[in-house]
This record gives sequence, structure tokens and C-alpha cells, in this order.
Amino acid sequence: MAAPSPPTAAESADTPATRQSPHIPGLPPELADATRDDAALRRFLHGLPGVDQVGLEQRAATLATRSIKKASKLWAIDTAIRMVDLTTLEGADTAGKVSSLCAKARRPDPERPDVPQVAAICVYPDMVETAVRELKGADIGVASVATAFPSGRSSLAIKLEDTRIAVDAGATEIDMVIDRGAFLSGRYGQVYDEIVAIKAACGDAHLKVILETGELSTYDNVRRASWLALLAGGDFIKTSTGKVSPAATLPVTHLMLQAVRDWKTQTGQLRGVKPAGGIRVTKDAMRYLVAVHEVAGEEWLDPKLFRFGASSLLNDLLMQRRTQLEGHYSGPDYVTVD
Repeated sequence: MAAPSPPTAAESADTPATRQSPHIPGLPPELADATRDDAALRRFLHGLPGVDQVGLEQRAATLATRSIKKASKLWAIDTAIRMVDLTTLEGADTAGKVSSLCAKARRPDPERPDVPQVAAICVYPDMVETAVRELKGADIGVASVATAFPSGRSSLAIKLEDTRIAVDAGATEIDMVIDRGAFLSGRYGQVYDEIVAIKAACGDAHLKVILETGELSTYDNVRRASWLALLAGGDFIKTSTGKVSPAATLPVTHLMLQAVRDWKTQTGQLRGVKPAGGIRVTKDAMRYLVAVHEVAGEEWLDPKLFRFGASSLLNDLLMQRRTQLEGHYSGPDYVTVD
């Protein structure tokens, strides 16, 4: 990936010269100062170490060759199932489809009650009420995309209302998408201010900030966007909407795991990572779990800190789980397929 071009003077005309930072207690001085004004924010983001593309991609490829031994494979499959945000984000979604998905979230494999539940259901705001009703009493989150998903191109007022609709309907998690046009134009302050405002509108709901890394062009931009989202108070940083190719990749996820690891080192605070889009089979999920363990650390092998945004992945995890237990491959006819 080529190094990004510096923004022009016109592109640098962010929002206010000074701004209100979110209340994040315990930040070291260099981080507390980073968002004081637009110039400080730009200085911080462009002062982050440049990404060694060759080194990053080689390490991601090397870790991807590691295998999880048979004795640990069932544990890894169950861990991945617990990390799934079971997702439907189609224009043709209906209340019936969402209800069926919620039933699958509760009992992923109806014939095996020992299969763990997924982490959350992820739907559009108008489907939140249905999901909340169907999941009542279950320890399963209801996530909703918001903020003019998937483009992120709308006014802040519309994005805030989109968020409030989902939260008022009962969403416990909000997946917002940043304005990549603003970010790529160097208007970091605008992106930062929008994340801060959406975080405030979330109330008690957790905020996942979607970077849409496939449109950010460079690894350096992914690193900057990750830190920008963390500084603005995002609880998770998420790779993609699933509507743009490439979506999640291992090198990009490595970078984001490095960001949350380094954030914890500097602040003591834990933030999560969610790769989404294109992760469809168990073998790929296992590669991501290895990356989590080796890059961020064992502490992140928890649904509170790592999620898979997926729909078809769960089906393959269930089939591979049966294979581990029964000693032979069970095809898709033996699990519910969405």
C-alpha cells in the first residue's frame, strides 16, 4: 500500500478549532492532549508509526499457517460460536426472517442443546423491536447498524436520529459507520466529532465503529482510523459493513488488534475488535482466533472483546462441531441453513 498524500488546505478545514473530548478517565497526557483541537488531532494521527506492509502481511500469513490441535479444536469452535454477531442486513428482511434468526441464535443446533448461544443478532433499526421481543430472557445482544449504513453519507442530525430509533427500540449495541469521504479528505475532526456525538446518543448501548477498511486505501489509514475511533470513545473497532470488497482481511485485523493492545498498554482500558464480511468457514475463523491470541493476547478471546460479523459462518462452525464429536462430516442437511 502506498503512503497517503497529505490533505490540502481546503481538505483540512475540519470542524471547530477546539472541541469537547469524551469523558475517558485515566488517559495519559499525550492522549488527553491529542484531541484538544484539530491541529493536535492531526499531529497525533500523522505521528503514529508507519506500517511496514511487507512485515505485516508476512506475519499475518505466517500465523495463518498455524493449526489448532484436535484437543483444543472443539473449544475453539465453541469460542467462535459465542463470538458470532448473527447478521441479516438485506433490503428484503422481514419480521419472519428476523424471528427465525433469533431462534437460531438461541439454539444454533436444535439437536444439540450444549451448543453455546451466539453473542448478538445484528439487524437494521426497524427490525430491532422484533429481535428484542424474540430474544427476551436470553443473554444475547441486539445490535443495530445505524448512521446512514452502509455509506455513512448523511447529516449528523439524521445519523443521531437513526441511532436514537435503534436505542429506543431496545438495541444494546450500535454499529455506526464513519464517513470515509471526510476521513480520506483529512477532515479528521469531523469524523471524531460524529463518533463522540453518536457515542453520547447510544446511552448504555455499546458502540462499534465501522471503519470500512476496504475503502481506506492504505494500512497507515487503517491505523489512523483505528486510533481516531478509540480516542472518540468507541467500544469496538469494526473492519467493514460487509457491503464493500475487500471486507475483513487478516493483515487489517492484525493492525486493529495492535491498536487495542497498545490502547490497553497506554490506558489500562479494554476495547474490542470485530472483523466482518467474508469470513465464511471454520478454517478462516480459527486463523482469526490465532491472530487474536498472538497479537492482542489471550484476554481478547472473549465475546466481550472480539466478535465475528457473519451469517453463513455459523453454519460451517456447527457442521465442523458435529464432525469433531461424531468423527464424520455432517453436511448442510443436518443444520439449519439461512
